[in-house]
Amino acid sequence: MEQPTADRRPPISRLKLALVLGSLSAFGPFSIDMYLSGFPAIAADLGTGVGEVQFTLSIFFFGMAAGQLVYGPLADRFGRRRPLLVGSAIFAIASLAVAATPNVGAMTGLRLMQALGGSAGMIIGRAVVRDCFDLKDSAHFITQLMLVQGLAPVIAPLVGAWVLVTFGWRTVFLLLGVMGVGAFLAVRFVLPETLPPERRRTVPVRHLGRIFLGLLRRRGFVVPTAAAATAFCALFAYLSGSPHALMQVYGVSQETYGWLFGLNAVGMIAVAQLNRVFLHLAAPRTVFRATLAVAFVAAIWLNLVQGTTSLVVFMVPLSLGLALVPLIGANGTALAMAASGRDAGYASSIFGAIQFGLGTAVSAAVGVFHDATARPMTLAILAATGVATTVIVLDSVLPAAAAPGRRD
Repeated sequence: MEQPTADRRPPISRLKLALVLGSLSAFGPFSIDMYLSGFPAIAADLGTGVGEVQFTLSIFFFGMAAGQLVYGPLADRFGRRRPLLVGSAIFAIASLAVAATPNVGAMTGLRLMQALGGSAGMIIGRAVVRDCFDLKDSAHFITQLMLVQGLAPVIAPLVGAWVLVTFGWRTVFLLLGVMGVGAFLAVRFVLPETLPPERRRTVPVRHLGRIFLGLLRRRGFVVPTAAAATAFCALFAYLSGSPHALMQVYGVSQETYGWLFGLNAVGMIAVAQLNRVFLHLAAPRTVFRATLAVAFVAAIWLNLVQGTTSLVVFMVPLSLGLALVPLIGANGTALAMAASGRDAGYASSIFGAIQFGLGTAVSAAVGVFHDATARPMTLAILAATGVATTVIVLDSVLPAAAAPGRRD
């Protein structure tokens, strides 16, 4: 594994780096949260059903997963900036095209393109952090980054609801296009290259499988990746199931739902900032395992109370579990990327593909098992945190020899 060096530091201030990477990684949340409440309006305008419009969300998740496998190798071969510029441009063009789409079929294809472009910022951002920081500093910085990222799910549904009511759903995608243009300009004029030519790798396509398999044999990479990615599926379950659970089962209004969504996002931001304190008291691996265990307990609690008529009783364990997701993600990402060595771009590809691939499956499962209760969502959250906790427990009890390549 590549060891941290004394001169590893960000080429620009941490604040500028967090703002640029945060805006790039916000493509996903804004592209999802801003248009969710507009499904009925989109369906009416395009002359189709809400189910067909919902599929544009599933295809977006799929595109985000697929894009992860493309940009990692490109970022290790050509540096970080050029793939980011290409991805931002694709996202901007696709977003503007969605605003002019004539039918739901075209919208579905453009949403796929939008996701393929937007995924660049998420994956390459992790590699940039790996370029600039060692393990402990990267965990600190990812926490700062999540403060910026966390603003997206707070702002997006509120801005989206206002835009939908005031200007219509097509304006949402015009704004996303402008956001893509802004990110392109930020990468072009603010973000320096963090991977110098001497550290780049030109790998023949036929050797990519060998690199990916090599990473998947590293226990120090596989364990935090599997645990963090499965735990993150709790958030996908929430995104898919919370509109029905809160508005239909508990009867909250569309406006109240937006505020509850925003409050949960604020809770995630606030708790994420505690990571700095925790990392002064314990190593990232210890914080990762402890927060995951608490999230699992919260998921059990949530399922025990999901049939209650009290919204408050339901929201307490739900909000607690969601608030821990950024802590789990920050420390899990730092651990996985620290074990990647010079394969940071490829490692980020695998991490993101697994995360969004599992998230797509969980999101679809919540829809397939939809009923008149909140149970599909709460069981999916329990399954996500339960599997992640199982991975950590097995890692603790199995000898290192059982999984060669561990890099703890």
